[in-house]
Amino acid sequence: AFLTLSRYRKKLLIQLGNDVKQLMHDIANRYYFRIVEIEVDKDHIHLLIHYEPKMSILEIVRLRKQMTTFHIWKQHETYLSKHFWKERTFWSDGCFACSIGNVSKETIQKYMQEQE
Repeated sequence: AFLTLSRYRKKLLIQLGNDVKQLMHDIANRYYFRIVEIEVDKDHIHLLIHYEPKMSILEIVRLRKQMTTFHIWKQHETYLSKHFWKERTFWSDGCFACSIGNVSKETIQKYMQEQE
């Protein structure tokens, strides 16, 4: 599956991108899916993942958003509280997800690498 998770138009991933990438890898290892490719931009992240259909893509997205939000706030509360005064949020509500059945993995990886 190809996922794009977006931030609230704030360019917070410039500073927090490496920590978010590490959290994404930690979650993948814990829940038995594999990150094939991951690219971080200023305000969104692209993931190409391989997973067994034991979980729906909605469950995977929800899990990733909840866990990264919790841990990134734990690690960077002072920095994030300057951007979010009322709630401990990090991701925007939506996401883009699609399977890559009709497109090669290499095509998606090339697209992701060109987004930097």
